[in-house]
Amino acid sequence: MPSQRPGPDARRLLPRQISQLVVAGRGGTAPEIIYESDQLIEAPNWSPDGAWLVYNADGRLFAISPDGQQGPNRINTAPVENLNNDHVIAPDGKHIYLSANDGHLYVVPFEGGQPARISHDVDPARRYRYYLHGISPDGATLAYVALEQRDDGSTMTRIATLPAEGGAETYLSDGACPVDGPEFSPDGQWIYFNSEAAATRPGHAQIFRMRVDGSGGEQLTHDDRVNWFPHLSPDGQALAYISFPPGTKGHPADCDVIIRIMPASGGPARNIDRFNGGQGTINVASWAPDGQRFAYIRYPIIP
Repeated sequence: MPSQRPGPDARRLLPRQISQLVVAGRGGTAPEIIYESDQLIEAPNWSPDGAWLVYNADGRLFAISPDGQQGPNRINTAPVENLNNDHVIAPDGKHIYLSANDGHLYVVPFEGGQPARISHDVDPARRYRYYLHGISPDGATLAYVALEQRDDGSTMTRIATLPAEGGAETYLSDGACPVDGPEFSPDGQWIYFNSEAAATRPGHAQIFRMRVDGSGGEQLTHDDRVNWFPHLSPDGQALAYISFPPGTKGHPADCDVIIRIMPASGGPARNIDRFNGGQGTINVASWAPDGQRFAYIRYPIIP
């Protein structure tokens, strides 16, 4: 398998822009910057043993301790080195599941090693891509976004699941509206995601959940902002997400975003932090295993 590195069109930071890896407290305590870089870093996960934050940078994975004192250390995934920022860690902490920019899913040991492909080939005419976001509490099932390019140039996205060891996919949504960010609840009973199912204008995504068989859909946020990427606390009681300004389409970079927390079953949300961010800020699950902290990334521009 030849090495696959990001091309020159890969996203880069703007002039005078930096990445800040931030850890915030569930109770709203002041966010703490634990690492800064003049390179683009994205999408932190928290390892199940609490020892590491894993993030993406330039198509590769790196690990750093939550206090910023150890690392960052590269997690070798060669020859697959064109990773996007969708990755999840197995509940036992032994493996990392990856999305790559070739459209496929892979698994690699947590400490790094030879990646193994999980996803299967689909008819090229469908222009099918896998974007990974969740893993079930027992580690047996992956939740991902199935993206297909239609002949008319439009894009269809569906929530789907796939056995973690590989196999046939199961579609949980019908492609009638844009969806993203599927993540299992800690009890394995729900999948949380963002959707435009209730949108009255293009792009107006809100947070939803459904049963793991695709039934019982519920809308959890009902506001004018555009809400993406719900992440459940380990006790299943709180939900963190990123909120974009009204009128945003998709989840672009460099927006005035807010990190919010709300009850997992719905209810009032409170603001945790507001900053320049968006794509890469909190694309994947990032709660500490004790449920008291979570991580995300800001992208300020320094005067």
